Amino acid sequence: MKKVTVYMGPRCAYCDAAKRLLARNNIAYKEINIALEEDKMNEMLKKSNGKRTIPQIFFDDYHVGGYEELRTLEKEKKLNNLLK
Repeated sequence: MKKVTVYMGPRCAYCDAAKRLLARNNIAYKEINIALEEDKMNEMLKKSNGKRTIPQIFFDDYHVGGYEELRTLEKEKKLNNLLK
């Protein structure tokens, strides 16, 4: 199974929604709070080709996007296949 990483920040409703979606699908993830870890913002920007919004979600090195893209994968039943 691929490693899931979620770059997030404080008081972010979309971040919370993404974490709930992952939890209800029993998907373990690593949470990186870009507000607490100074260098992680630059890391996120580099990995996401400059996307500044949060959350930014990755399956290994594959950039999923944000919550809306993650939700679309779930609705289309593609989420688990991408994690294999």
